[in-house]
Amino acid sequence: MANVPSDLKYAKTHEWVRVSGNLATVGITDHAQHELTDVVFVELPGVGRKIKAGDACAVVESVKTANDIYSPVSGEVTDANKLVVADPALVNSEPYAEGWFYKIKLSNPAELNALLTPEQYQVQIGAA
Repeated sequence: MANVPSDLKYAKTHEWVRVSGNLATVGITDHAQHELTDVVFVELPGVGRKIKAGDACAVVESVKTANDIYSPVSGEVTDANKLVVADPALVNSEPYAEGWFYKIKLSNPAELNALLTPEQYQVQIGAA
């Protein structure tokens, strides 16, 4: 059963968002990393890049496939996780901790209202 933390918001495309003030941390869900299997490469957006919600902004490659990662929110990237670039397996082992992708300064906090609650995400992935 996939781990779906209750303190996060979720995109239908399997990204998660942890909000702290006007900053959000973004990664992919436990369900997504299970579907990908072993992650072998992660490409993240550069610091300072402005992203709109829904934009493809990162790439994850696994032994099975390569997938674009879509930003669930709009804003400016303030940090990219160098640890996950150096050790992509963190996406599999710690998707909600050391396996995060980037931090973004929110330009439109109202976009958070369009994201799924943990309960809605569990229904989407068939875990409810």
